[in-house]
Amino acid sequence: MLKIAIIGVGTVGASVANILKDNKAIIRARAGIEIVPTIGVVSDLNKKRDVTIELTDDIDRVLEDDSIDIIVELMGGIEKPYEIIKKALSKGKSVVTANKALLAYHRYDLEKLAGDIPFEYEAAVAGGIPIINALRDGLSANNIESIRGILNGTCNYMLTRMINDGVDYDAILKESQELGYAEADPTFDVGGFDAAHKLLILASIAYDVDAKPEDILIEGIQNISSEDIEFANEFNYSIKLLTIAKKVGKQVELRVHPAFISNDQMIAKVDGVMNGISVIGDKVGETMYYGPGAGGDATASAVIANIIDIARRGKGAPMLGFEFDHNENLTVMPKDQIETKYYLRLRVEDKVGVLAKLATILGENDISIEKMMQKPYNKTCAHLLLATHTSIEKNIKKALSQLENSGVVTTKPVMIRIED
Repeated sequence: MLKIAIIGVGTVGASVANILKDNKAIIRARAGIEIVPTIGVVSDLNKKRDVTIELTDDIDRVLEDDSIDIIVELMGGIEKPYEIIKKALSKGKSVVTANKALLAYHRYDLEKLAGDIPFEYEAAVAGGIPIINALRDGLSANNIESIRGILNGTCNYMLTRMINDGVDYDAILKESQELGYAEADPTFDVGGFDAAHKLLILASIAYDVDAKPEDILIEGIQNISSEDIEFANEFNYSIKLLTIAKKVGKQVELRVHPAFISNDQMIAKVDGVMNGISVIGDKVGETMYYGPGAGGDATASAVIANIIDIARRGKGAPMLGFEFDHNENLTVMPKDQIETKYYLRLRVEDKVGVLAKLATILGENDISIEKMMQKPYNKTCAHLLLATHTSIEKNIKKALSQLENSGVVTTKPVMIRIED
């Protein structure tokens, strides 16, 4: 028998306890041993919870209990759960977590502390989609060339509604909050930070790069406008909040930002609150993973899959997928060296000579235009919507600064990257 303690009995924690009870027979058959949710740790014992397990607010009672085999951490946060998990590992207890923020900052520290003690985290990325096991196990014979993911269901729902139904950003944000997809303070989702934490976990498994959120390019969807949607529709694009990890020589691009994606690509078809991840391996080619990225039962399914893995194996596999230093020594590409195509939205004075001045600024920064639309804004101004050929990030940033101060661009330019 394996005894489980659940730290944080919210939506996901309650689902874990109840699924372990409701599907007890099939879980035992698959794990080869009975798995029993024994106790849950909560901060407020007066709050009603739909579980039958015993509850306590004394974390030390659980950590000091030698009969508890596996700690399931679902409390959220960074430093407090880090200290709790460190203590659990020091007691020899296996750990399963869904805490992406914790792993974004402490995954390498925890890997060292865990050693041979099982430490699993499938639910930390893309909810019910088994992408962690796919990278660590199913694709382990491959060098991973790239990962592109839609990893935040809130943003994907908002962008889908903006493109398909013409809803503006403020209206769809309010709707998302009312539906429970977005928090009262939505910054973590719409600002790209949630997706960035997940990307860093995947990048460690694929490339063994130890980066923190502060080291990578992160942009959100707050500046997407109806003009951008019109450009997307005109040129057969979707707009997605895209997470990208891509190996380029001895460097790895790591970035999260809105992107125009051709509607012909599989990942562009991931709509609504769903998540999708495209992985390209050097031997297998492209594989695609699709499913619910959040929700109590979907996330709990991934948590319990990890518990079953621990029951089957006993000894822990390498947490981040590498048994030893494989000597690639990959580093994170500096943000200003990223190369891609770009879309620029410029509100300009509608008069003779403006296009020539803009073309001169772009040309001086080695930027060439591939597509262009002009839309009237008012009697004196127009919107210019431009798509460039492949350029370097530092050149685009320099050009944007010059355009903003050119005297003919009337508001701050908007840039969105294009991933063909």
